[in-house]
Amino acid sequence: MSTGTKTVEAAGTAVRVRPAGYGVVRIGARGRFLLHRRAALVAVALIVLLAAVCVAYLCVGESFVAPGEVVKVILGQPSPDELVVGTLRLPRMVTGLLVGLAFGVAGALIQTVARNPLASPDIIGISQGASALTVGAMTFGVTSYTVLPYLSVIGGVAAAALVYVFAWRGGLHAARFVLIGIGFAIALRSVTTLFLTKGDYLVAQQAKIWMTGSLNGRGWDQAAPLAWTLLLLLPAVLWAARAQRTVSLDDDTATALGVRLGQVRLGLVAIGVVLASVATGTAGPVDFVALLAPQIARRMTRTAQIPLLCSALLGAVIVVFADLLARKLFSPTELPVGVLTAAVGAPYLIWLIVRGRGGGRGRNGGTA
Repeated sequence: MSTGTKTVEAAGTAVRVRPAGYGVVRIGARGRFLLHRRAALVAVALIVLLAAVCVAYLCVGESFVAPGEVVKVILGQPSPDELVVGTLRLPRMVTGLLVGLAFGVAGALIQTVARNPLASPDIIGISQGASALTVGAMTFGVTSYTVLPYLSVIGGVAAAALVYVFAWRGGLHAARFVLIGIGFAIALRSVTTLFLTKGDYLVAQQAKIWMTGSLNGRGWDQAAPLAWTLLLLLPAVLWAARAQRTVSLDDDTATALGVRLGQVRLGLVAIGVVLASVATGTAGPVDFVALLAPQIARRMTRTAQIPLLCSALLGAVIVVFADLLARKLFSPTELPVGVLTAAVGAPYLIWLIVRGRGGGRGRNGGTA
């Protein structure tokens, strides 16, 4: 079994052998867990890269702020740049970072369950479900960025539940899951367009900007609820990181081990849906982040499963860096961050389909 430790019979004694590339990290007398060495190195490198991108984000803008002044603002010391850094750039950067983390983990979990690189929240209708309910609420006068994330969760969960039910035929077939999700995504986009045509003109314009994925105007009022939500979901994400190996087992092996794969898969999808929906409610559907981050992370680490930490960090790097470019490329005009992520993600999606990996077949056949 490639996803767990191997067992070798030697002189009548079962000896547990670590998988290649893994090391054992011990915590206390009994605590121990396996750690993929390359994935750990990649995670450290991504943390350094993310820190560098965040510093650049806080320094660069309409006016350049020296790194020393940025440090002063972060430490709460008096600085003439406190308004620019502490009020305008820092909360927007933190919001983008958290949104990227959420999309990175959500994409990794859903792609793991479906065993398909196309099974991204923004491809299979989850983001569209969140968007449809949110835009519908906006057209009826609900424009509070505190309320919108909760409506997005309801819309995303409802869309995911419908996709999951329609795709279930004695099991969750990867190809059917993706294709039905794409169908729901198209239908829900039509619903969103209907709301836009029926709503007030000014509200419709605001909703259109939100639908492209935008961090413009985001402050601590949006960053704080998102941070608390991710913190509350942390135990579930830690469980998901362990459950990934279980999902990679075939049905017969899982049954022999007493693992209820259906419940585990449903749990992973539920966590991914909530994360993607909350992120969508905060910044709009920032397209292709959940598609790109898991696959890049997997290629960088060369692991059997998508590494959640690396995928999360990559999602954060992508969103923060894309928003930095969105602020500077056509300054003083700011682009929505979703425009930049779509410019990179759309060619990657085409490349996936051309390669023939969009056929929906998982590694172990067609059923996830």
